[in-house]
Amino acid sequence: MDNVYLFLFTSFRFLIIYTPHVILYSILDFLSYILFCIDKKHKKIAKANLDLAYEDKISEDEKIDIIKGCYKNLVYTLADFIRNQGATKDEILNKVTFKNEDLLTNLINQNRKIIIMTAHYGNWELLSLAIAEKLTPLSIVGRDLESDVMNKILTKNREQFDVELLSKSGAMKGMLQALKKNRPVGILVDQNTKDEEGILIDFFGKKARHTPSAAVLAKKFDAVIIPAFIKSMDNENYEIEFYESFEVANSEDKEKDILECVQKQADITEEVIKSKPNEWFWLHKRWKNQYEHIYK
Repeated sequence: MDNVYLFLFTSFRFLIIYTPHVILYSILDFLSYILFCIDKKHKKIAKANLDLAYEDKISEDEKIDIIKGCYKNLVYTLADFIRNQGATKDEILNKVTFKNEDLLTNLINQNRKIIIMTAHYGNWELLSLAIAEKLTPLSIVGRDLESDVMNKILTKNREQFDVELLSKSGAMKGMLQALKKNRPVGILVDQNTKDEEGILIDFFGKKARHTPSAAVLAKKFDAVIIPAFIKSMDNENYEIEFYESFEVANSEDKEKDILECVQKQADITEEVIKSKPNEWFWLHKRWKNQYEHIYK
């Protein structure tokens, strides 16, 4: 199977790199529309999420447009991910602008331990590469791919930009080691978790389980949490925006401190999603823990 994955990857990368942009964008738009039409399972999940999150605050047509945009964002993100394997540092930075980057650089200059929180939003795969190239080395949590050869390609590319990929299975140990070395850690905080792995918070006005990893680590290491999200400006240019950092409170009620910190992460994520909802990954069963019935 590795040879098949490698052939497909090489073929798609050749197509993406050498196809004229006008033609490539037309192909990607067509692929995203085809996915929208045939992927009934995930389209249903996205619609259930939007119905729960927005209720009747937006029209049915607006919800459908968001879902279409979600598929388009996914296809463009995948295409850019393939293009970036083997890309130079200049090629990465030429398509990214930074907003409020001083919020991060000030923390770096203060020698603080830093946790960068983000979500499956915009071109999230590009976020870590750009931050690592321009601002600071980074350790991020992610899943290993099924293909060994593709894992090697991915790892080599990330190491070029000084991005360390921590396997999700042993992520906590890796994050602890990174923070001990004052190496910033990046965490995706927007997915559903099991009862024993998450804290119950409000998200779009509905109860949802949220990972406490960033808050727990921040509490343990006196680290600061800084939100960072990436949005597309057009088909090939992106903006990374940093938001005001925050810390876990240090009261006698540790559980309350953690809960408030986790809720703040959810609130910031919700605010960003609402600003451009078609760029969030609505295809995931975000509210499965509390509203499993909406996905049946």
